[in-house]
Amino acid sequence: RYEATVAENIAYGDWRRLIGDRAHLKQAARLADVDDMIEALPQGYETLVGRMFGQYDLSAGQWQRIALARAFVRDAALLILDEPSSSLDARAEYQLVSRFRELASGRTTILISHQLSTVSLADRIIVLDRGRVVEEGTHQELLALTGHYASLYDLYQRQHGRRE
Repeated sequence: RYEATVAENIAYGDWRRLIGDRAHLKQAARLADVDDMIEALPQGYETLVGRMFGQYDLSAGQWQRIALARAFVRDAALLILDEPSSSLDARAEYQLVSRFRELASGRTTILISHQLSTVSLADRIIVLDRGRVVEEGTHQELLALTGHYASLYDLYQRQHGRRE
């Protein structure tokens, strides 16, 4: 959360984009599904946000989407997302999960999450328990093992009234 304009908050991912490529900033905001919220602000991308500026502090989910846009603005080969949907409501999390492959396209992406709906999309899942790797594989492989991951996924499915 930076006390700056929305554009600057996104551009911290790659400062060259702030000066020369506003369209790329807007594309990153679209990917993070925060563009409509930004456009609704009084000065759009030039709106100052944060507590120090007073009037336009964002919700935790909005800040998280700005941070995602910051990650997407940079054309990095490696993307590390740590709990990218933790502050999002159910609809926003669903949208993020639905577009995850598009968002991670062309990059090695390390996704750290407790959200099994998000984790299940990964090409390779590494399950940690008390700091140790206990299982590793694809979603289907881990379900077939009927181990720690499968147990957690079964609880997740029951909680959401679904069975795979």
